[in-house]
Amino acid sequence: MAKAGRITIVPTPIGNLGDITLRALDALRTADVVCAEDTRVSGGLLAALGISKRLERLDENAMGSRAADVVARAADGQHIAYCTDAGMPGVSDPGMRLVAAAREAGVAVEVLPGASAAITAYVASGTACSRFYFGGFFPRKAGERERMLDSLRSLDAALVFYESPNRLCDALDTIARAYPMRQVAVCRELTKLHEEVARGTASQLRALFGERARVKGEIVLVIDAPDAAEQEPDAQAAQEMAQAAAAAGASAKDVRRMLQEQAGLSRNAAYELALEVTGGSHERS
Repeated sequence: MAKAGRITIVPTPIGNLGDITLRALDALRTADVVCAEDTRVSGGLLAALGISKRLERLDENAMGSRAADVVARAADGQHIAYCTDAGMPGVSDPGMRLVAAAREAGVAVEVLPGASAAITAYVASGTACSRFYFGGFFPRKAGERERMLDSLRSLDAALVFYESPNRLCDALDTIARAYPMRQVAVCRELTKLHEEVARGTASQLRALFGERARVKGEIVLVIDAPDAAEQEPDAQAAQEMAQAAAAAGASAKDVRRMLQEQAGLSRNAAYELALEVTGGSHERS
């Protein structure tokens, strides 16, 4: 007897076509329809796999108006497969909204395990930390990046983010200021022909990628967890460093930055100490 209507979340290869799973192939072959983030991408994948199937576009823009209809059709008995451009649907992409809509309506959701760039990069990075935090796409604006990294400073876990190749150097600049001593891995083009995993401090990686005319490919950043010295900054050393800088005429802004980069203080702690040693007459920046 055939299964009742359902939505199957189908992970697809992040690069190497050989990473498609047998269950994913079966789901794509037996589904009544394949809903896709981009029908051109999924259409190319299906063609490469020798599968002919009706495709419907269901991207972020269409999800709000069409998710209810897709869920209703599954409730009526259709088997609908959903795949995004690459990797596991629902991880920083529209699949999350489809799963939420189906769960709310009581429609069965079948999630298949498979390729994920975040997990692959976490392992490939060489981090020794057994825990990781996935932050989705790294913020576009410098201020937002700084605030996020400051909020995660004391988290005892590796930090994993997706990033655009066009913003890689800016991202590394921000990481270098926030976590100057931590090891970082830039994982690029994972599972593809030109796969690259570069590891070093953010400053070292900024110099490496800054020399290239152009950086291409999908990128995942993995930032090591804080070591013991960073988790417990030397308060006395920080105080002495701040006082010496203030005595030399440094502004509160400069003292705050120095305390973050050299003493490992959080942004807020560095700011408060900078105000204390400079007399509190400078605006926060």
